[in-house]
Amino acid sequence: MALLRTQEMGGVLVVSFNDSKILDELKIQEIGKELLEAANAATGRRLLVNFAGVTFMSSGMIGKLVLLNKKCKTEDIALKLCDISGGVSEVFKIMKLNKVFDIYKTEEKAMKSFEGKGWFG
Repeated sequence: MALLRTQEMGGVLVVSFNDSKILDELKIQEIGKELLEAANAATGRRLLVNFAGVTFMSSGMIGKLVLLNKKCKTEDIALKLCDISGGVSEVFKIMKLNKVFDIYKTEEKAMKSFEGKGWFG
């Protein structure tokens, strides 16, 4: 069973989670695999990971996101995150991941950020 949902929207591959709590190590391994597959499937070179509904995730999941970020940078894929809940957002801030990832409050704002072209939008 897939642990992620993917949807192509305007040249952006949007990835969403099926679970609100991402704690189980086996599930995290599978999610990590599915995220890397999503990066490979992002034909428009744009990937948005939407955390809507995710209320908690373990540090193992953070590791998978860091690996995804590394892959996207290596393969020149624009990666953005959105809809991160308060508790999860706090973990991102504590680990200074809010400086590593391009994070937006809503999917709509993240999608608009993909539209900017060049230095002047």
